[in-house]
Formats: sequence, structure tokens, C-alpha cells
Amino acid sequence: MHIRFPHQYLRFILPLAIVLGLFALAAGPIVDNLTQRWFVRDMDNRSQLLASALEEPLSELILKHDSRKIQQLFNKAIKDERLYSIALCDPDNNILYKTATYQDQFGCQTLKQHENTDRAASGLLHLPQGPVYITERLIKNEENETTIGKLILIQDMRFMQSRTASTRMWIIITFGLLAVIISALTILIAHLTWRGWNRSMKQIIRGERRQMPDNPPSPEFEHLLGEIRSLMRDVTLEQREAENLPQTWNPDRLRTLLHDKLAGDEIMVVSNREPYIHTRSGDAIQILRPASGLVTAVEPVMRACSGTWIAHGAGLADRETVDSQDHIRVPPENPSYTLRRVWLTQEEEQGYYYGFANEGLWPLCHIAHVRPVFRASDWEQYVKVNQYFADAVIQEAKTDNPVILVQDYHFALLPRMVNEILPKATILTFWHIPWPNPESFGICPWREEILEGLLGSTILGFHTPYHCKNFIETVDRYLETRIEHEDSTISYNSKLTQIRPYPISIAWPDPDEQTGETAISEARQAVRRQFGIASDTLLGVGVDRLDYTKGIIERFEATERMLERHPDMIGRFTLLQIAAPSRSSLDEYQLFENRVSELASRINARFGHHHYQPIILKTAHHTSDEVRQIYRAADACLVTSLHDGMNLVAKEFVAERSDGHGVLILSQFTGAARELHEALIINPYNIEMGAEALYRALTMPEAEQRDRMNAMRGLIKEHNVYRWAGSMLTDAARLRNRERIQQRITSYSKKYRH
Repeated sequence: MHIRFPHQYLRFILPLAIVLGLFALAAGPIVDNLTQRWFVRDMDNRSQLLASALEEPLSELILKHDSRKIQQLFNKAIKDERLYSIALCDPDNNILYKTATYQDQFGCQTLKQHENTDRAASGLLHLPQGPVYITERLIKNEENETTIGKLILIQDMRFMQSRTASTRMWIIITFGLLAVIISALTILIAHLTWRGWNRSMKQIIRGERRQMPDNPPSPEFEHLLGEIRSLMRDVTLEQREAENLPQTWNPDRLRTLLHDKLAGDEIMVVSNREPYIHTRSGDAIQILRPASGLVTAVEPVMRACSGTWIAHGAGLADRETVDSQDHIRVPPENPSYTLRRVWLTQEEEQGYYYGFANEGLWPLCHIAHVRPVFRASDWEQYVKVNQYFADAVIQEAKTDNPVILVQDYHFALLPRMVNEILPKATILTFWHIPWPNPESFGICPWREEILEGLLGSTILGFHTPYHCKNFIETVDRYLETRIEHEDSTISYNSKLTQIRPYPISIAWPDPDEQTGETAISEARQAVRRQFGIASDTLLGVGVDRLDYTKGIIERFEATERMLERHPDMIGRFTLLQIAAPSRSSLDEYQLFENRVSELASRINARFGHHHYQPIILKTAHHTSDEVRQIYRAADACLVTSLHDGMNLVAKEFVAERSDGHGVLILSQFTGAARELHEALIINPYNIEMGAEALYRALTMPEAEQRDRMNAMRGLIKEHNVYRWAGSMLTDAARLRNRERIQQRITSYSKKYRH
């Protein structure tokens, strides 16, 4: 591994080296003192042993007055290199015997006089020639215990100085080596840490980083990431301002784009679900807005763009409210575009919508462990209905080159059908659900036909780059095409299709209409009164269609586990689940509804009592105003989809929290998790993780809630649905302009040849 040595590393090394150096210098006197004490203690033990060894034979020789043997004994003893000299004094301190090395200056009173009880004394003396260690030992007559002499041992201690210096040197060398080793480790750790942070920062800047809930970053790093993303958004805004580009997309900006880029071009939307449904309530006709993320996203765009929306008329009173061309102007309160309804028989709806689209393509594209069902009869109805809608598009087209926005998996064949009749049309198809990998998509018996249909589009959009990649690989696996990976374009049968990610969003609430903190406080109390929840109870909400891909079962299980692990929350927390009925005629959805209801009942029976239910399940449609009030009343919003293209509930909840409070718990398997990094990202299959995230959300400090919420609100406000539509329409305008230029070049070339 190559490690560079930037000067920043000196910030680690220099302070460490200085501290270790000062410590080594300060340690010198301490080391000297310690080593001297060690050597003196060692010398004292040695001297006492030597004196004891000499005492008995010396006592006998003194009594015998055998001076020759005494002198021999002394000369033999000083052969030890450390024993410098020996002397024997009489009781009156006169020297009787001594070695040649014994200096007269020592005399017989080198140390304090012994008391009568002392037998020996010792001490260290510093002489000009060096330190010596003197030991005095009284020699006594063993018979009468009288003192007959004093033995003086003088040992050379100059070796102590050299050994102390050597010890000091080795200690300094040791500290030096420690400094080098610790510095090297510090550099290595700093290098690896910096490289990891640098890689993470690059991924954030490039938009490649995904939060990994099974290994989440520390709270400090989460905060740092939020600050960096906020700073990046500020830089982007400054750059746009410098380039005179719009900072915020809104309806006016979208209209300006249409006027400047697509002047005179008509805009058409095709979807299965209509934005307004007319139904009967007794003798009266009511207007409903369906609970659909697609409608939430596309309807504001149509209000800004005008044009025509073509959809399936499924309401009981839909036929009664259209004119002779099956048209009706909407919205009812302020008509701004035309809704064209297409009629289907019950058999056609059953085969096309409930059959092939929702029993086949829906589970195929969502990794939710439900087996897709493909029937030849359903496929026939799917082809037939796609042709119905293609015919409606052709009928509604006032020119031969309209801009057509085809929405979702219900109309995979329509782009090719329209392109065959209107080859100049610009067809933008947006696939709102995930696109699976090639192996999974290969299950579909009509995979080639679906791919060919989608490649009739001019632009094919998905929520994430990952889904774009899956689609391109699927085409590469099953069709003979020319793929330009750098441009993300596919050429098939002389038709060029560009594959692009367009993360869908919502219309940011108008500041004049945005409810303030007082209204949020009122919403908290109103929702709790409406659903019989105590005023001081913490409230979590889930707002979904009753669909097995939304993770409602896993959400309930996480709630149950949280109450098990934190019993103090029993009676203090309630989960309000709004579950709009969906596709109720399908067996899989009926079974799922029963499972959801049974699980909620079991958890309520386990933890609830007469005045308290931990889970309140409402399987009914709620108006957009009712849902907005529920968002404002919640302490936490749980979005636990097992697989989802984007999920706009997460963004709707954030948009409603103008007070900056509330916590979003978001599944890692949603497209929104790639944008809303400040949410608590979880793996919904990991019930323990979901339970801990819920508890963390309910106990999160208000300051942290505000920081997270404000960061998400800033992102959604900037990346709103008008930006989503504007990006697609800008790309469409660019392609249309390129085609016009090519047509002119071709025309000039033909004219020149003639």
C-alpha cells in the first residue's frame, strides 16, 4: 500500500515527539536516582555477605595475632574487582592491618561511631576520585562478646556512574523507538481513516452512497453527512444563481419552460388511475381523489401544463359526468386541464388490471416473496386494453408530434403502438415501480414483447440509477440491440431510446397554505380525539394502500417487539395505521388483509386494555386533507416497504412538518432512502432494528429532530415534482430540437443533391 507523507501528518508526529522528548529529559534525574538506589542496595547486600564471611576466620586470627595470615586473607579478598581495599582497626581506632590500596585518608572513623548495639554500618561517600561504598563491621570475641577490632571494607562504585549513563541512554533510545513506532501507527491510522472518509465524501458528492442500516454510521458521522449535504445544496444554489438558473421549481417555472422549450406543443398524460373519480352517495354524486402516489405526483404537473389526461373511468358516476367525447374539465374547483376517460368491460379490467398487471407484473417487479401469476387470457386483455389507450392517444392528438407522458407498468405496450402511428411523437414513459434484474424478469412469458413496447419510448425513466441499470441489462439479455452505456441509450429497430433516472417527488406546499405550529398543535389534539387516543400519548403513523409490498406486517411486529423490550412505552405509544383498501377482489390481497387484521388484534389483546390500544387499524379511504392532518399530528411516520420504487408518503410527511418536529423511519428498500439520508434508515425484515429505530424516534431530542427534518425539507423543497417533470420535459425538448435540426440537414442535403 502506497502511503504519501503530506505535511498534515506532522500535526500528529511533532506534538508526540515533543512530549516524549520532554518526558525522556525529565526522566533522566529520576532514572539516576532509581539506579543509584538499586546499586547501593545491591552493594550493601554484597558487603554484608562479604563481611559476614570474613568475620569468623578474622576473629580467630586476631586472637592468635597471626598477622601474616590476616594479610593473606585481605589480599585474597581484594581480588574481587569491586572490592577496592580492606583495613582492620583496633578498638581504639588505630589501623592494625590494611591492604596496599587502603588510603590513609580513610582512617578508622569513616562513618559515625557505632552504638553499643550495632555490629555494622555502611554508607556511600563521594570522593574526588569517584564514589566509594564503605562498610564497617565490628569484630567481637565470641566467648565474652567483647570488641576486638573493626573491619572496614571499601568498594569502588565508579561502575555505578557508567551503568547509570548506559541505563539513561537505553531509556532515551526506548522512548525514541516508541516515538517512531507510535508515529508510524498514527500515520497509518490517520491515512486509513482519511482514505475511508475521502471515499465516503466522494460517494456522497457523486450521489453513489447508500446508507447501510445493518452497519449504520455513528451519530457524529450522521451529523457530518447532513452538514456536507446541506453545504453541497448551498453550493449548487449559488452556482445556479451565478448561471442565472432557477433555484426552485414551481408551476410558473414549469409553464415558462413549456413556453420557451415546447412552445405550441401539446402535453398528454396516460395512466390507468384517474385523478378524480365520480361516485354516488345515495342520489348525490361525490368527487374523490384516489390514494395514489402517481396522482399525487402527476396531477400538479397537469395543472401547470394544461393538456389532456387519459385514464380509465372506473367511478360509478363517471359516465354521467363526461360529455359526448368522454371529456370532463378538472379540477372541479378550478378547471385547468381535460380528463379523457376510457371505458373497459369487467372482463377487460379483470384480465388487464387485476390479472396481468397486478398478479403478474406487480409481484414480478417487487421482491416481496409473492409468486407472480401469468395467464394467456390476462395477456390477451392486457394487449387489448393497451391498444384501447393507444387509440385514445391518437384520437386526442391534435398534431402529429405531441409530447406524451405514459405512466407506469399498466401500459408497457402502448409506446410502441403509438410510435407506429405517430412516429414524430415524443413519448416519455415513466416506470413507477422497481425494475427487477434480468433473471427475475425472465420469468415473464412475454418478456420480449414488453421490452419492445417500452423501447417505443423516446425517454424511459425510472426512480433510481439501479433500476435503469437493471433495465439495460435486461434488454441486453433478451433483445438484439445496440446499447451505448456512456449515454444510456438503446437503439432498437432504428428507434433510439434514452434511459434516465428521474426521482419523482411531490408538490411543495404553498407557504400561504402551509399550516403553522399552532395548527399543528391543534391537529395533534384533533387526531387524538378522533381516534380515541389519550392526549399525552406518543403517536406513530403509517399511511399505505393495503398491499403486501408495504411492510405493514413487519411494521406491526416491530411495534410489538418495541413494547416487549421497552414496557415503559405500553400505554404511552399508539401506532395509527391508515390502510386504504386496494385490489380487494384478488385472493392474495384478501388473505393479506386478514393477516393484518388478525395481527393487530393479537397485539392489542396482548398489550391493550379498556382505554388503550397499541395499534389502531383503519382500512378505509381518507381524503388528502385528513391524511395531511394525521401527518401533522404524528411523532413518527413509519415507511417500511419491502420494495418500492420511490414512496411519496415519506416525502408528504416531511413536507407537512413545518414545525421541524417528527421523525421519519424509512425502509432501505425504497427509492426515497437514496435521497432522505436524515431519516432513520432500517431493514424492515430485521424486526429488532425496526423496534430500536421506533424507540429511538420516540425518544429523540427535539434539537436532533429539527436538524434532521430541516435537512430533508430543504431537499424535498428543491427536488419537487415540478423539477421531476421539468427534467423530463427539458430532455424531451432537447431531443425534439435535435430531431428538427437533423430534419433540416436532411432537407438541405436532398435539395443540394437535386
